[in-house]
Amino acid sequence: MSDLLERLRGRGWRMTSQRRVVAQVLDGDHVHLTADEVHARAAQLLPEISRATVYNTLGELVSLGEVIEVATDGRAKRYDPNAHHPHQHLVCSRCGTIRDVHPAGSPLADLPPAERFGFTVDTVEVTYRGLCPSCAADGATEVSASR
Repeated sequence: MSDLLERLRGRGWRMTSQRRVVAQVLDGDHVHLTADEVHARAAQLLPEISRATVYNTLGELVSLGEVIEVATDGRAKRYDPNAHHPHQHLVCSRCGTIRDVHPAGSPLADLPPAERFGFTVDTVEVTYRGLCPSCAADGATEVSASR
C-alpha cells in the first residue's frame, strides 16, 4: 500500500474533503490512473467533486513531489503515488497498463562515465515495454481465429 496519505499528513498539507478523496483514490500499489479516472473514482466517493478540483489537486501533488506524472507514447498522463520508492515502469504496448517494477542493480551503473558527457546524473527513468498477460492472450486468440 502506498503511504501517500501519511506523507501528506506529515507535511501538514491542508486535508480538505476533496483533497482527501483524491489522495484516497491514488493510494495503493501499482496505481497509475489518468486524471479522468481519478475524477470518476473520486466522484463515486464525493459526488460534488469537480474535474477542476481533481486536476488542481493532482498538479499540487506533482509540484510537491508526492506524485509522479507518467507519460507514455502520447497517451493520457497517469499519476503514480509511488514517488519516494525508486522504481521503473513496465508498460503494455497495447492497452497501456502500467506496473511498477524494481529491477536488481542500478540503471545508472549501465551508463559508462564516457557516455555521461560530463553530466551529473541524479535520476534515471527506464521503461520496459511489452504485452500484459491479458493482451498477449488476446493476441494468441486473434492469431488462432485468423487461421
